[in-house]
Amino acid sequence: MNITTEQMRFWSPDVRELKPYTPGEQPKIQNILKLNTNENPYPPSPKVVAAVQQVLANSADVLRLYPDPDASELKQAIAKQQHVPVETVFVGNGSDEVLAHIFKAFFVQEQPLLYPDITYSFYPVYSQFFGVKTKILPLNDDFEIVVDDYKQANGGIIITNPNAPTSIDLGLGAIEEILQANPDSVVVIDEAYVDFGAESAVKLVEKYENLVVCQTTSKSRSLAGLRVGFAIAQPHLIAALEAVKNSFNSYPMDRFAIAAAVASFEDQEYFEAQNQKVIASREKLVAQLNELGFKVLPSSANFIFARFVSKDAGELASELRERGIIVRYFNKPRINQYLRITIGTDEQNQRLVDTLKNEILCN
Repeated sequence: MNITTEQMRFWSPDVRELKPYTPGEQPKIQNILKLNTNENPYPPSPKVVAAVQQVLANSADVLRLYPDPDASELKQAIAKQQHVPVETVFVGNGSDEVLAHIFKAFFVQEQPLLYPDITYSFYPVYSQFFGVKTKILPLNDDFEIVVDDYKQANGGIIITNPNAPTSIDLGLGAIEEILQANPDSVVVIDEAYVDFGAESAVKLVEKYENLVVCQTTSKSRSLAGLRVGFAIAQPHLIAALEAVKNSFNSYPMDRFAIAAAVASFEDQEYFEAQNQKVIASREKLVAQLNELGFKVLPSSANFIFARFVSKDAGELASELRERGIIVRYFNKPRINQYLRITIGTDEQNQRLVDTLKNEILCN
């Protein structure tokens, strides 16, 4: 939609300057192989479906009423699964909302927020939206975080682990080093992809009063369509998040999302089995792409970051799209020759490999 300057006179001045986040494409074309937004290729637990159906069965009694503003049952389920006290759990309408509350609660400071130059692209959007000062720190030539760079004056630190879109994880030893160097700043570890091979920093929360760990059910629990995210931190930090949340939307979690997420957290066996399938498929795909001549960064996520040295990444993404396969291409400095490829089922991954081998790279 083209909006004229004249029409924009109704907008708040700050909104005129916003550069919104661009989400991954959600195509409406049939028979598309969608490997661009890191969704899980497998369905959620059958117990999730049963829980949603139970809400529907009771809809005459419950849907006319507001949901629990504290989502207490969900917090208890998360606390049990994560082995933490319930008072250390905060929940929200997807991890993006949780992150928004985090930015407002902790990062509007005199000193700048620190985060990497290659990371989740919502961070600069929220920084602008909330008026957060920032200092961007470059990853090294291997796309790894330089821990010593985070030992400087700051108003907070946020790190995606494993990183997106690079897929590389930062070990707990390095995270602890950053925490210890910044006792008076909040350090946020955004763990959207942690369940696919990295080690969670949740186990450090009891030890560090400045740590917030953020996670989502969208990836490893196959609940991207229901929008459930959460944070784990010591109670004094959770209190700040609750204050922000209750100043914005007291009822962010609807009954369907609460019931579904509770059922998912209670079915740990299914959760672990599906994640292992994704990990096995990832390793197989990496081996196949290496054979085709790709350079693939080490991945602890449900996606890989790869480049083909003798073909432009943008052209490769376009040629795949012409053949019904969508991957994520970032036309940005340092990474504009890489593609981010979501891990699908073995059959979906094989379609990608066969298309590359037989239709694109053979030319």
